[in-house]
Amino acid sequence: MSWRPQYRSSKFRNVYGKVASREHCFDGVPITKNVHDNHFCAVNARFLAIVTESAGGGSFLVIPLEQTGRIEPNYPKVCGHQGNVLDIKWNPFIENIIASCSEDTSVRIWEIPEGGLKRNMTEAVLELYGHSRRVGLVEWHPTTNNILFSAGYDYKVLIWNLDIGEPVKMIDCHTDVILCMSFNTDGSLLATTCKDKKLRVVEPRSGRVLQEASCKNHRVNRVVFLGSTKRLLTTGVSRWNTRQIALWDQEDLSMPLIEEEIDGLSGLLFPFYDADTHMLYLAGKGDGNIRYYEIGSEKPYLSYLMEFRSPAPQKGLGVMPKHGLDVSACEVFRFYKLVTLKGLIEPISMIVPRRSETYQEDIYPMTPGTEPALTPDEWLSGVNRDPILMSLKEGYKRTSKIVFKAPVKEKRSVVVNGIDLLENVPPRTENELLRMFFRQQDEIRRLKDELSQKDIRLRQLQLELKNLRNSPKNN
Repeated sequence: MSWRPQYRSSKFRNVYGKVASREHCFDGVPITKNVHDNHFCAVNARFLAIVTESAGGGSFLVIPLEQTGRIEPNYPKVCGHQGNVLDIKWNPFIENIIASCSEDTSVRIWEIPEGGLKRNMTEAVLELYGHSRRVGLVEWHPTTNNILFSAGYDYKVLIWNLDIGEPVKMIDCHTDVILCMSFNTDGSLLATTCKDKKLRVVEPRSGRVLQEASCKNHRVNRVVFLGSTKRLLTTGVSRWNTRQIALWDQEDLSMPLIEEEIDGLSGLLFPFYDADTHMLYLAGKGDGNIRYYEIGSEKPYLSYLMEFRSPAPQKGLGVMPKHGLDVSACEVFRFYKLVTLKGLIEPISMIVPRRSETYQEDIYPMTPGTEPALTPDEWLSGVNRDPILMSLKEGYKRTSKIVFKAPVKEKRSVVVNGIDLLENVPPRTENELLRMFFRQQDEIRRLKDELSQKDIRLRQLQLELKNLRNSPKNN
């Protein structure tokens, strides 16, 4: 299969990338230098969030989208974690709610005030503990409100019901660190990639592995469901250390449908799929390229369209939800590119060149909106439902009336699948560490006293036994 552009009768054949002018970028952002393979960036129609460098714990910035330009060094941060923040994701149905996970083993839910932060935020509305090691990934369920997935370095995926603030399911089928999670359209299936070189399709409510591919000859890093096509796309590294992609049938992972090498660069390839336009974007970490393709239902399945090039390497990319795009400019996708060396966040719009200024219905079909299709109880009981769709014709209007209500938490143990998840969770703060230390010291003293008393009692019994043996009756 050739990756060179070929003439095709496609409305997206001439899509091009347009970088925002400097005054519409975000400048002076102390982007994290953490080498974890995540985007460190999340965006929605109101806010941009970026993980930053910070001393003594983890923090991230939340900036209103209209507040472009230079960001002051003392700009307020979300800074409640005790370890580096590794991933952040906005709630798809409540725009001022964001989830974060960290090296401190916790997942936290934050409520951002209207208009953004005026001072540092240290108190989360929910602190979720259940992982015994650092937490590398968080993902919101695509159709159900208040269901959150987290993947830890303890090789477990926990499913949290935020209505009660507790994990309700645990997926425990991985044998190494989970690298990526992706949902199908209605959230009934979860695809994962793992350091054990396996690609899995899992039924999340039961934790049952439906399909598994063992990629012994290469590493799979990222996976994405391709909308309702029942296909998956993975990016990874071949046995010859070249970047490659593979297309899979989600119901049969025995062999990829196609497997193609991309280039010899070493950085991770991030895949992004737009189900409305059937376009796939491949962005390289550590380079400035974004290739884009059109996905078809027949061979060769992937048709190369074009490549956006930039000399500035990207550390990660945030993606604007569909309802936040500028439909008057025929914008079909928007990236927020992190340029670490310059401390710059650069919007890149993917535009279909059209002369007409009227609404282009053929490139803006009905798209998943901001209203959940299910409640947590419905989804957990086994109900599946497609996303509730919205039209972009009238432009984005903030209509969601859903408000996040933090549950009152008093339970000290969290039992899932018969396992107390808090049993091995490390202390969360320095004070808790000191309290644990003193408790252990008291316990050690108590055990020493008990041992000493038993030792005295043992000696007494030995002496009595000796006296008994030496008594005249036994002679």
